[in-house]
Amino acid sequence: MSIFLSMAAFALAASISPGPVNIVALSSSAQYGLAVSMRHVTGATIGFTVLLLLTGLGLREVLNQWPWLTRAIQWSGVAFLLYMAYKLAVDDGRLGADRAQAGHGPSAMSGAAMQWLNPKAWLASVAGMGAYAANGDRTLVWQFTALYFLICYGSIACWAFAGSFLRQHLRDSARVRLFNRVMALLLVASALYLLFEV
Repeated sequence: MSIFLSMAAFALAASISPGPVNIVALSSSAQYGLAVSMRHVTGATIGFTVLLLLTGLGLREVLNQWPWLTRAIQWSGVAFLLYMAYKLAVDDGRLGADRAQAGHGPSAMSGAAMQWLNPKAWLASVAGMGAYAANGDRTLVWQFTALYFLICYGSIACWAFAGSFLRQHLRDSARVRLFNRVMALLLVASALYLLFEV
């Protein structure tokens, strides 16, 4: 297997598996539509690949020197997940183009921030760069980042597409509220899992 196939397999496994960013993509698309959710997809992909690139270029050494910074990022990630869960749980469940046009739904910036506060993203960055560019080869760092960008974008977009399919079945606000609360519980479960890992 070539190194690029191995990189692609790693990126796909890490990107498409369930996690907070994918849950928000699914939920956002189900509630606001695919077009609005793609802002989150784009922001999350850019946010992750910047994190991956910086990890490959030496961020890992900075975090090793200041372990408290890693801890602060982990706790911030848990807090952010709980905040996102709260927002989903209290949402009124209205669907409609008027909400999407009014600018509701997660922004590209919140998608990027979510990746930087997502311990899964940090683990994938450190593990990926450790596996494929531990020797500091800048060419491999850039190649891995570019490949990961494409796979990450496609993976999160798959979750958003699935949410747009679910949208057809969530015609009234009561169903949307139930769906949002299930998604909120999944985010809380992710946060609780991370609390025991932190």
